[in-house]
Amino acid sequence: MNSAGGHRKSRRLVTAIASCAALVLTACSSVNVEDLVGQVNQDLSEFSNASLQLAHSTEQRSAQERKAAHFLAHPLSQDHAVQLALVNNSALQALLARHWAEAAQAAQTGRIPNPSVSFERSTMLDEVEIGRRLSFGLLDVLTIPLRMAVAERGIARAQLQLTNSVIDHVTLVRQAWVKAVAARQNQVYVQQVFDAAEASAELARRMQAVGNFSKLQRARQQSFYANAATQKAIAQHEVSASTEALVRALGLSAAQAGQLQLPDRLPDLPKVPRSADAVSRAARAGRMDVKLAQATLEAAAKAQGLNQITSLVDVEIGFGQTTSYDNAAGTSSQGSGYEISLKLPLFDFGGIRRDAMNAHTLAAARHLEATVHAADSNLRESYSAYRTAFDIAWHYRTEVLPLRQLIADESVLRYNGMLIGVFELLAESRNQVASVMAAIAAEQQFWLADAALQASQIGRATAMAANRATPTVNGDGDAAH
Repeated sequence: MNSAGGHRKSRRLVTAIASCAALVLTACSSVNVEDLVGQVNQDLSEFSNASLQLAHSTEQRSAQERKAAHFLAHPLSQDHAVQLALVNNSALQALLARHWAEAAQAAQTGRIPNPSVSFERSTMLDEVEIGRRLSFGLLDVLTIPLRMAVAERGIARAQLQLTNSVIDHVTLVRQAWVKAVAARQNQVYVQQVFDAAEASAELARRMQAVGNFSKLQRARQQSFYANAATQKAIAQHEVSASTEALVRALGLSAAQAGQLQLPDRLPDLPKVPRSADAVSRAARAGRMDVKLAQATLEAAAKAQGLNQITSLVDVEIGFGQTTSYDNAAGTSSQGSGYEISLKLPLFDFGGIRRDAMNAHTLAAARHLEATVHAADSNLRESYSAYRTAFDIAWHYRTEVLPLRQLIADESVLRYNGMLIGVFELLAESRNQVASVMAAIAAEQQFWLADAALQASQIGRATAMAANRATPTVNGDGDAAH
């Protein structure tokens, strides 16, 4: 054992190390789910116009159900659909809980292993020796600041991943709402085409029965009717499928799904589209995709720095105190000391672990570089899709539909003047309805592209893109023959 002076020095060293560890540990990273969700709401305040909240208790869940009932009491707008999803969707609640767990795991990397305390008692003849020992990893304590930096980067990365996941879901809800409303609006006109085709087929049957129509003429009208019946069935399924997709995106129960009300038609097109300059200005300098890639690189770099130390050497220090009792003499003595253990890198020099960390950091750096390079390109592509969809939809509204209406009006005048027959008039009616349906498809395309553009502005180019299909209009063909 060491002398009394050594005993005092050891005790002072233990006290100093314990005090430093306690001081640093008080600043260790921790995770508060309210702060995590609050940061998401702050980042997405302009994007979603709604707040996300994790329901911990029955009371909070009941409050969310009341909010959901309020939204379901009226026809659901697109903005209200987003708000409903954020308060009602259990999948989003599960997503919040998972990211909370990931953030907590990231924070755990900033904590060091607990010290170990041992107690031993040994007896030899009339002597009893009692030993007490406190030991901990010296490198664990010395690397606390670096561990905390790693933990903080990990928490920031988990928070950004949660934000990106919420952006994806909000975009999914917006596009599901557009498809559901457009499908219902389209079904109305599909029904009109079916009714007109059914009337044509019945009239053709009667005229053939009295000898005023050939078999070929009746077959043409029957063919139109058969096609219209097929399109009606497809439209009915599309309404059901798109509505159920929206129900899933909103997280509605069976009872809530029965209360769901949607508008009769899509919103009107904006009078002017967003300009490219306005979109570029609205795109935040700290886009979420770039922020996430940056956070990944910083986390990898900090972890690599920690690994450079811990993979090479590991040092453990222990402080002990021993009390010896001489029962025969009735005396006791105390001693104290310390020991340092060092793992020798004889079999594993940590090179493989360092290579792996170097590779992770290099991959993160290149991913950040690729993300920055692709950011503007993705935004330009999204804007091109948006502007093209707007121009097509606007063309239908201002050019195609007015022309079709003019043709329909002139056809009625010609029919009243007995210049064309009823079948020509019905054929023109079908063509006019087909033009309206194409215009609805163009508007749907625009609103899908609008939702994708909003996601791209905030930095989620991987959000579901709008359908690239271009709506077409049935021409006159031989419908009037």
